[in-house]
Amino acid sequence: MNNTKMISRFSLFKRMVLFAIIISMLCTMLSACSSSGDDEDTATVGENGVVYVYNYGDYVDPDVVDMFEEETGIKVIYDTFDTNEEMYPIISSSSVKYDVVGAGDYMVEKMIQNDLLSEINHDNVPNFKYASEMCLEFAEGYDPGNVYSMPYTWGTVGILYNSRNIPDGEITLWSDLWKDKYYDDIMMMDSLRDGLMIPLKILGCSCNTSNEDEISKAADKLIEQKELVYKYATDAIRDLLLNESANIGVIYSGEAIYCQEDDEDMHYVLPEEGSNIWFDTWTIPKVAENKENAEKWINFMYRPDIALKTYEYLHYGTPNVEAEKMIAELYPEDFENPALFPDESLIAKCETYHYLGKETDAIYNKYWKKFKAS
Repeated sequence: MNNTKMISRFSLFKRMVLFAIIISMLCTMLSACSSSGDDEDTATVGENGVVYVYNYGDYVDPDVVDMFEEETGIKVIYDTFDTNEEMYPIISSSSVKYDVVGAGDYMVEKMIQNDLLSEINHDNVPNFKYASEMCLEFAEGYDPGNVYSMPYTWGTVGILYNSRNIPDGEITLWSDLWKDKYYDDIMMMDSLRDGLMIPLKILGCSCNTSNEDEISKAADKLIEQKELVYKYATDAIRDLLLNESANIGVIYSGEAIYCQEDDEDMHYVLPEEGSNIWFDTWTIPKVAENKENAEKWINFMYRPDIALKTYEYLHYGTPNVEAEKMIAELYPEDFENPALFPDESLIAKCETYHYLGKETDAIYNKYWKKFKAS
């Protein structure tokens, strides 16, 4: 067979196949564009527009989203993230123009410093009047004047222990976790800020200190405790407490509630030296294209009945004073639980974490690595 003809036929065949592939791809693209357009009209835009929400996963009651859409005619597009650190680069790059973003307290401070947030027009958020003074005073630390954010939920970091095995009231201090009697029975957080916060509080220092000597002493104190610790973990602590792998764990108050729902003998303590009080908030990025709808979302979330539903769904502290009155009437036993409603004298000793800047972050990282390597 003539090789030239064979090559020529093969080249023609390849051209025909390539032409068929291109036609197929064009048809698929046209179909996708048509479908996307239909979806835009019927699925992503309500009669009064849309609001793009970016928040922690499973952090809003789905019924609340449905109620908002039904009452306002605004379609909610809800995307999720796991951590503030995952969220931040998305917002800082403006790769997606979200209208409302859930952000932790220290991250709000960082976003303000980097000019990423829009001021909230409180005239469009009349339910702001229900915000508690306690929450707003703490918020002043990361958002002076409460200009760029509104608290959504709050909680604390404390100690949860199994009162079947440890007498009730025996643990009241962070320093109790340095007692030899609890050898191999303690779980500490494997988290830089939470981990160093504890010895800083024992030493009488701020958990936002930038003093290298204080941070160094805190790391040394963690090293001193290390032989007593059963495990360093975060999310796993609640499960290890429930299966009684250890009897004492440093834990977020919301995780403590989860444990208490399974085991009524789990006792939560907000230590007397003080602790971290954290806030998750609603913010509006500067690049938001639906700012008025974002403010309608925040206002809706601050409505007392909606704040109550949020409390019932998440079991975190509410910043809404009217919702708190409803909780007192409906769930009076909750006010006896320090994981939900800590004593005011102990709250006064708590601090929010601040964004400390790159230089101070480097100091914390240096001594956290020293502790981890010891």
